[in-house]
Amino acid sequence: MRFKSCIAAAVILLLSCQFACSSDKDLERTITISGAWAMYPTVIAWAEGFQKAHPTVKIDVSAGGAGKGASDAMAGLVDIGMVSREPDPAELKKGIVAVYVLHDAVYPVVSEKNPVLKELMQKGVSKNAWTAIYITGAAKTWDDIAGSKTGKPIHVYTRSDSCGAAASWAAFTGKKQEDLKGVGVYGDPGILETVKRDPLGVGYNNFSYIFTREGKIVDGVLIVPIDSNDNGRADANEIFGTRQAAIRAIEDGSYPVGRKNYLFVKGKPKRLVREFIEFALSDEGSKIVEEVGASLPLPKEERLNVLSGIE
Repeated sequence: MRFKSCIAAAVILLLSCQFACSSDKDLERTITISGAWAMYPTVIAWAEGFQKAHPTVKIDVSAGGAGKGASDAMAGLVDIGMVSREPDPAELKKGIVAVYVLHDAVYPVVSEKNPVLKELMQKGVSKNAWTAIYITGAAKTWDDIAGSKTGKPIHVYTRSDSCGAAASWAAFTGKKQEDLKGVGVYGDPGILETVKRDPLGVGYNNFSYIFTREGKIVDGVLIVPIDSNDNGRADANEIFGTRQAAIRAIEDGSYPVGRKNYLFVKGKPKRLVREFIEFALSDEGSKIVEEVGASLPLPKEERLNVLSGIE
């Protein structure tokens, strides 16, 4: 009887071990990612490229805004959070390691049917004027901005979801997302479609949603020039009619609402998660970024510096 009990105990122990080992192994072969709309197209392509080299790996990627990516990563609901804004000190205190992987920018947009479009494109809109639109609410009509006499109100749109685009746009005025005025609209696609349909509307969008892969601005909207030097006119280097012109301004740092994109990981990246990040920052990963065209890759030297920082 005692012999049989020992055998039974050994079998149970063996099965328990096999189950635990199998579960751990399965977890190691799965990566879960959530977060920023801006990063979503690129990370999807990275996932596909990584899976080709690692056929047994499963990668689940979902968009939902940078705020969701950050909170999911902190709560351990995902392995990686896509966050298209600077990390908050409180997030870093909770053990988040923010890995810089991409960069891009946020642009103010209006309908191509805006009643003062000509004036906007000629004069641009200064930082103070954007503050009057989005922060103080002092600018209530398009005449307040363009100096015209149309009597048309400004319909201000902002993001309803916690996101990098809103955080970056607010930071441009020295504020936070919760300080932005306007009707809340969910997601980049939502803002873009809303502004397209509303000739009196103004919104802001990520680089990846403004330009087509062929280099043109998407139909129905135009980028409003930011009068960065406050000289009362839109200079040639402040007007972006093509993707290439925008890229030049992002890369030379002259565009005022450029930003960094991060992968958030709870603690230092390990095992499969680390392999994925290394792939994203490899030459092959950078080539994928360029092919997708939604964001801009980091220079090789900067990628190497990032990788050395997570060793």
